[in-house]
Amino acid sequence: MKIGEAQQLYREQVKAYQEQKSLLSKQMQDIKSRLNSASSEHDKQLFSEEAAVLELSLGELNDKQKEYQDYLSQLTEQYAAYFNAAAGEQQADAYKEYGEEMGKIMEVARRIMKGASVPPQDEKKLMDFDYELYTAAKSVGEMVRRMKKEKEREEYDSLWGDEEKKEYEDPAEIAENAEAQGEGPEIVSVEDALAGVSVPEE
Repeated sequence: MKIGEAQQLYREQVKAYQEQKSLLSKQMQDIKSRLNSASSEHDKQLFSEEAAVLELSLGELNDKQKEYQDYLSQLTEQYAAYFNAAAGEQQADAYKEYGEEMGKIMEVARRIMKGASVPPQDEKKLMDFDYELYTAAKSVGEMVRRMKKEKEREEYDSLWGDEEKKEYEDPAEIAENAEAQGEGPEIVSVEDALAGVSVPEE
């Protein structure tokens, strides 16, 4: 089962259990109120038994809900691990690409400074990155070019060529669609959980 699906399934279980516990708590308050105002021993006995069943039912629901909550916590940790791994990989790629980009920009500046001819798109990349560096490189390049003979001038191809932008998957999507590790607790409906509750005979 995928992490996202498992999270949704167990959240629904926790919600159903919470709603049932809320109903039983209200019933418990009502029964306790009746018990306190009961006049006959017979009524007190009935209300006491009913209160005991409600108490056991609430305990059963609490235990099962805690089991689901614990598993949801595990799923959250798994989700975070997958999310962080995907985001970290994307961040590492971005830093690497940035470093490569800076290397190319500095190489374009160096080539211009030695009086070489570089493609217009490379000049534009340098200009967009740092206009002052671009103008300084052009000035130095012009001085070097005047000192050289025209036929000694080097020509370079673009350092960028045909670039394709790398597409990344959304880390949240990766985390939600990863397989959940370990087996989750058995899904038991609220009704089934309450069906086995009874007051032990004295």
